Amino acid sequence: MTIAANVLHLTQGAVSQHIRRLEDQLGGALFERTRGGLLPTSLAERLLGKARCLLALNDDISDDLQGHAIMGTLRLGLPPDLIGTSIAPALKAFTDAHPQVELSLVCAASPELKTAIAKGELDLAIIEEPAGHETGECLTVDRLVWVGARAGQAYRRRPLPISMVARTCAFRPVVLEALRKSGLTWRSAFEAGSIEATATTVRSDLAVTAWLSSTIPADLAILTDAGLPDLSSFAITLHLSAQSMSSAATEMARALRATFSQFRQAA
Repeated sequence: MTIAANVLHLTQGAVSQHIRRLEDQLGGALFERTRGGLLPTSLAERLLGKARCLLALNDDISDDLQGHAIMGTLRLGLPPDLIGTSIAPALKAFTDAHPQVELSLVCAASPELKTAIAKGELDLAIIEEPAGHETGECLTVDRLVWVGARAGQAYRRRPLPISMVARTCAFRPVVLEALRKSGLTWRSAFEAGSIEATATTVRSDLAVTAWLSSTIPADLAILTDAGLPDLSSFAITLHLSAQSMSSAATEMARALRATFSQFRQAA
């Protein structure tokens, strides 16, 4: 409530009154109180989706009738493993439709992107979060799996050699916790800070790594029946800045939703 009041330049009491009026009109609660704060109800999530559609339609009508092309700058944050796979169709669709928007891509680990979006340093971001604990709009859910070289032997070595992209990688805590619970000894074989360097390490059979199943290069293999602990799934989520919801951001969000919807239908 405090953040919403600051963004809207209203008092917290005024925001609460608006919420109560909406709840009276809709006939149900929009939030439930927990120890961690307020959580949106299913009614609130439905309302949010419809509201975004209305805002997007309003922008479309304004642009169409006034003849205004979408312009300006747009800062989009992406994890390095998604930029070359799932995101590419959305980027092409957006730039083809809105060539006058200056699009800037920021590639970083999900925890870093979450901090940047909260500070208003990005207009929107795609963030990978453990499924069931996501804080953004879930676009799809993907399996986190062990990856190794085809016909490789690195997964048999003990301690298990692991290559991680960076210490800030969203997958790292999940991977290390799974290894701890399994009692499997491991060592860090390579921490490159680059997904290309990690792929080279794994391709050379120097180590194994953990990636989302949809992002694995064709020349690498998912390690099944390798005696490695199961890893949890991750949600790919969309986060929009509360400080700068421009028409360009609305259109990019639409392109991203459409792209991931197509992936879900194809899966």
